[in-house]
Amino acid sequence: MKWVSLFMCMVGLLVGCEGNEDTVDDGNSLNWSLFRGDASLSGYTDRSLPKKPSLLWSYKSGVRTVSSPIVHQGTTYWCDKKGHIWGIDLKGEPVFGYDLDTPVEAIPMVYDSVLYIGRLDGWMSAISLESRDTLWNFETMGQISASPNRVGFEGRKAIVFGSYDNYLYCVDEHTGQEINRFESGYYLNGAVALWKKHVLFGGCDSWIRVINCKTGLQTDSLLMDSYVPASPAIMGDYVYVGDYAGNIYELYLEGGKIVRQRKILAATDEGGSFVSVPAITDNRLFVLSNDRYLYSIDRIDGTIKWKYMLKGKVGESSPVVCFDKVIVCTKTGIVSILDTESGDLKWEYDTGEQIVGSPAVIKDHFFILTAKGTLFCFGKGR
Repeated sequence: MKWVSLFMCMVGLLVGCEGNEDTVDDGNSLNWSLFRGDASLSGYTDRSLPKKPSLLWSYKSGVRTVSSPIVHQGTTYWCDKKGHIWGIDLKGEPVFGYDLDTPVEAIPMVYDSVLYIGRLDGWMSAISLESRDTLWNFETMGQISASPNRVGFEGRKAIVFGSYDNYLYCVDEHTGQEINRFESGYYLNGAVALWKKHVLFGGCDSWIRVINCKTGLQTDSLLMDSYVPASPAIMGDYVYVGDYAGNIYELYLEGGKIVRQRKILAATDEGGSFVSVPAITDNRLFVLSNDRYLYSIDRIDGTIKWKYMLKGKVGESSPVVCFDKVIVCTKTGIVSILDTESGDLKWEYDTGEQIVGSPAVIKDHFFILTAKGTLFCFGKGR
């Protein structure tokens, strides 16, 4: 096995619990409160982008990060590799800071003015944005590199996340007390997405597993052709996920079971691996491959409607669809906006810095965070 394959396959994935009643936007146009913008990791928003976005401001933290930005009530948050949590308002001014005093790679999540963040020392922390107090800490026996998610069942709310100790954890959001756990047999290192009362996750062992969130028990599983290097995305009862061999799968869920599955796109000798999360619309699937192409795929018949070669190497950044446009970032720092129907390039910006995270989108603005810790804010021209 090649070392690059080992590395990519460790980017395992989790897909979450409970119905999508707890979406991130929750009616607030100034929120993008977790990775991919909604609980199902669909990477879709009906917010429109400006026809000609302008750089409104940039903020240089000067500290490296592998995080994606999240936004709560107009303030953008991320955590750097040294464990400092940054909060920058819509004017580009720092309004929040908190030191965890331990290395962090995970993307934070915010609900009800509480920020949840996993740490490399194995702890999940809940921090009040208002009082800046630590509300609780939950210890695992391995590093936490995954963004958490929030699930509701039987009148309670819980935080769901994975750890390098091979467990998927479900803990009470208010107390941090464990509700249940599931032992997967391999590292859990991916973002969490929600589908009704079940979780799905996969990774280096090439299995996709379906877990009942209430009981913590497995209800189904499916063996893929290769490693699953990124989280799946869900729309309705359909799940889309790519593997390292270059296949894109569509799974249909019913009653906690995978009742149908197909390869919507089969691997070819010319194709690359899919190492980022797909973005979904009603009729299209947008996937970024390490062959440098962004693919637009028909969800019904699986045909490739168009593909666009990006100007630079592709990393783990995932595309985001904003109504009729799609934002995509290269590892080399180029941000591109394309028309979802035609694939025509509409706008491009070179940040000059490496990008590994995914965009965040709110009303009239979108945000890009570079690996050097520079936050770019784009919006309507002044």
